[in-house]
Amino acid sequence: MIELRGGIPLGIAFYQISPWKTFLLACAGNLLPVIPLLLLLNPVSGWVAGKSKVVASFLDWLFKKTRKRHSEKIKRYGSIGLFLFVAIPAPGTGAWTGALLAFLFNIRFRYAFPAILAGVLFAGIIITAASMGAVMAANIIGGSLFGLIALIGLGVLIVGRVSRRRKPCVSELQD
Repeated sequence: MIELRGGIPLGIAFYQISPWKTFLLACAGNLLPVIPLLLLLNPVSGWVAGKSKVVASFLDWLFKKTRKRHSEKIKRYGSIGLFLFVAIPAPGTGAWTGALLAFLFNIRFRYAFPAILAGVLFAGIIITAASMGAVMAANIIGGSLFGLIALIGLGVLIVGRVSRRRKPCVSELQD
């Protein structure tokens, strides 16, 4: 029930399921709610908006604001942009968010679903490869669980150190 970013590393490292089987199960599980979301978000939101003026005004506000800010990008990139959004394995950029974007921007099912499917498969490949590399490195360090925890700790330390570096201001650069 967790998305690719959690399911694939968990399946490979903790449950020791083969990478191919983990990849297929994680992608299928990730895509399972996408079809109902793509097909039902519009009618359900319309039904709920018809029952409540508060919900209707919120949805109108949300749609206007979102479309005003991003409609030019959607017109330019369309389903290819949706694919790229889903394919990047970063927080908040998954299949379910992609389905929500398709709903917000009225991208039709026949364009949205293939783009989301391709994005999930691409992200799954990236995460599977990274997970396999992390497990191999953890095994080299010494034991899969201990090594994986050590690698995660090292990664957190490195990211924390890099993010704390102060960027010089303009006056410092001129000196």
